[in-house]
Amino acid sequence: MSSVLSRLRPLYQATRTMKAIRVHQFGGPEVLKFDSDVPVPNPGNTGVLVRVKAVGINPVETYVRAGTYALKPNLPFILGNDGAGVIEEVGTDVKKFKKGDRVFTTRSLTGTYAEFTVAEAAFVHPLPEALSFKQGASLGIPYLTAYRALIQRGHAKPSETVLVHGASGGVGIGAVQFARAFGMRVFGTAGTEEGVKLVTKAGAHLTFNHREEGYLDKIKDAAGDHGIDVIVENASHINLGKDLPLLARGGRVTVVGSRGPIEINPRDTMSREASISGVMLGLASEADLREAHAAIQAGMESGWLQPIVGKEFPLEKASEAHREIIAGSGALGKLVLNVP
Repeated sequence: MSSVLSRLRPLYQATRTMKAIRVHQFGGPEVLKFDSDVPVPNPGNTGVLVRVKAVGINPVETYVRAGTYALKPNLPFILGNDGAGVIEEVGTDVKKFKKGDRVFTTRSLTGTYAEFTVAEAAFVHPLPEALSFKQGASLGIPYLTAYRALIQRGHAKPSETVLVHGASGGVGIGAVQFARAFGMRVFGTAGTEEGVKLVTKAGAHLTFNHREEGYLDKIKDAAGDHGIDVIVENASHINLGKDLPLLARGGRVTVVGSRGPIEINPRDTMSREASISGVMLGLASEADLREAHAAIQAGMESGWLQPIVGKEFPLEKASEAHREIIAGSGALGKLVLNVP
């Protein structure tokens, strides 16, 4: 989702400028322009101005950049909602934060692909010292989506068997960590040997390479006669038809990602009374978000929630990062931009 809407844009400071990646026209990664004279935003009364140290890159931002997302921001705009850094200034009505606090953002009014961003205080959260800024920038959309897919839409419970199909990216790692911490038997897949090792490190009991012939048979054997209770599916356009025969009676598939249509056999749901549920973080209620944030906070405090950072790019190389997130050979942790 775009982080800038004209009706939400705060006033900008006339005397201070910053470096930022701006989109002046919709198109491919090449339209991400590095501008060095962008006005620094003003937090107003209820906002928080954060000096950004790291930015989390999400696939949805490639669709916003291309102009193919449902919501088109006014040009020019700065992408991004996920970021982490240090508070520079707080609005006059903000009491819960102060200058110098380490924080991460889950929604931005002005975009996070920049040296500074403004977010409403409700979407700014404390970042423990135990987590780096890069890890903090990896929390927002991936972990909120993972919790929504696994718990709020998948209704996964302790002792159930969960398969995270495509587990080596940001959302997948989050889902694995939540499932393991909440007492589930966790299977994960990845497309490379490095990815398999990463998913195992994240906490999966068993990990499979989904590019190997026969991997579905291995999953079926590991699940036994009962089958898989919940599948968190990150590539439904490839896997959904294969997922359904793996399910237990009453099993659930939550669709997190899809890049196109796919044909399925409805009988595979009928014979198990299985269900397929879509996942859209933007449709989460305030109560849903509070619940998910509480789970994230608990995980950080307990120490089991540990985002895994993948490839890193400097801010000015945002276009390369966008090419990587769509055309890369396989996800290996969360892609981030480093901001000097």
